[in-house]
Amino acid sequence: MAGDNEAIGTLFTWINPAIVRYCRARIGRTGSAYSSADDVAQEIMLAVLGALPRYSDDRESFLPFVYGIASHKVADYYRRSGRDRSDPVADVPDTVDHGLGPEQTMLRGEMRTRLVALLDTLAPRQREILVLRLVVGLSAQETATAIGLTATAVRVAQHRALTRLRAGLSAGDWL
Repeated sequence: MAGDNEAIGTLFTWINPAIVRYCRARIGRTGSAYSSADDVAQEIMLAVLGALPRYSDDRESFLPFVYGIASHKVADYYRRSGRDRSDPVADVPDTVDHGLGPEQTMLRGEMRTRLVALLDTLAPRQREILVLRLVVGLSAQETATAIGLTATAVRVAQHRALTRLRAGLSAGDWL
């Protein structure tokens, strides 16, 4: 908070993986790379840097403070992408890609589409809680602080969301 560059570097090294994971979970894949999610993660890091002077020095509320900024930046991304009518073209790679073949890429894309459809059956708050708890790895208390609920309410909402997902899977509605 005092502007120590080494401390800021350490802080960003510590929170960057969690922020990137959060953005990739909320935004997902765009084309063949996570470029949009990574761009939003970079915007979040800059916003955190700018917001550090306004942060009250409470260790337990820092991650929820960061995830609050992150949720606003992700919402901004969706607003921006909803207005953007351009059709971007992927860059031509400089080397041959020895990664996944077309079949694996297709299967992963299909699985992602099914998972997104399954998650879309949930209420937005339940979906947000599952992403924060299961993908990002926040505790119930950290999730509660980030979204403005109690830890008990987060646990109950998570349980109800998982029960609803199980029921949707057993009914086969998401196929």
